[in-house]
Amino acid sequence: MALITTDEQEALRDVMRGFLQKYSSESVVRTVMDSDTGYDPDAWRTAAEQIGVQSLLIPEEIGGGGYGFGELAVVMEEAGRTLFPAPLLSTAVLATTALLAVDTPVAQDYLARIAAGELIATVAVSEKLLHWDPEDIATVASERDGGWRLTGSKPYVLDGTQAGLLLVAARSSAGVALFAVEAGSSGLRVTQRESMDKTRRVAAVTFEDTPAALLGVGWDLLRDVYDRGLTALACEQVGGAQAALDMTIGYLNVRQQFGRAIGSFQAIKHRCADLLVEVESARSAAAYASAAVASGADDASVAASIAKVYCSQAFYHVAAECIQMHGGIGFTWEHPAHLYFKRAKSSEALFGWPADHRDRIAKLIGLV
Repeated sequence: MALITTDEQEALRDVMRGFLQKYSSESVVRTVMDSDTGYDPDAWRTAAEQIGVQSLLIPEEIGGGGYGFGELAVVMEEAGRTLFPAPLLSTAVLATTALLAVDTPVAQDYLARIAAGELIATVAVSEKLLHWDPEDIATVASERDGGWRLTGSKPYVLDGTQAGLLLVAARSSAGVALFAVEAGSSGLRVTQRESMDKTRRVAAVTFEDTPAALLGVGWDLLRDVYDRGLTALACEQVGGAQAALDMTIGYLNVRQQFGRAIGSFQAIKHRCADLLVEVESARSAAAYASAAVASGADDASVAASIAKVYCSQAFYHVAAECIQMHGGIGFTWEHPAHLYFKRAKSSEALFGWPADHRDRIAKLIGLV
């Protein structure tokens, strides 16, 4: 979702939309979100083999597609339109960005497995806070017998139960560092958490003298991962908001009252016009942030947080209005409006509330 999409990116959008029609219809989403895994392994494998979704950011020499963040932004928007229940944000964005920044043989091996659709990975950073902050990292990394051991906990890890690899931020003698922990390691305990949004899994992870491999040192590495994660989430929120608005307009054009479609009433038109402005403004914020992180612009962090603030609020407002304008049917669990409303609320909190990012923006531009 760069400022102007290319013909190739629009072709990718068409391919992704066709894929999601089959693997992320409402009925499929409802089935998958109630499953034990929380995602469809066949859909995940197909996305890797036929589209290369997981490999977009990964260089060709290690099995990836060699594309940029603009292509990934398009995929995230389309995934958001259908609430695609898969570990896309955690694996294709967060973990991939972190491993690319490390650029070691071990990281390249993990990336090759991600590109092939063989490995699901996630990043575990925040602890007491929802947003990422170096002062929040209390998990301790101790060097012993030629290796590293982690002790601590991460209460909100995206797709933690699905991941075969966890990239963990911990405090070492050299400062905050990133470590690799593979699923099944001794002292690692992963517990699925109850969540309002069943289309996106969150887990609590505990480390008790857990063996880990050091990947890199420094908060700068994690800040870039954070900015890209925020931007990808904003693109996803734009897709969800657009889908909720489209659903609402479709209903308003067929629901009859007093012999005419209720969408023709002036008060309803005004509300829909306001929602359209919000969605398009959110699209602009996400597009600018995508361009900023893709080019490594100086204001990438500011743009990412601005996009998180605006897109979170726009998606939540559109989803809430979607329920309201559908009337009684919109309040039933059987209607898809509730799926979008719950995703909107969970996405608003993911990686930090809008208030957290207003504070971050203020610090970044020197107001505080």
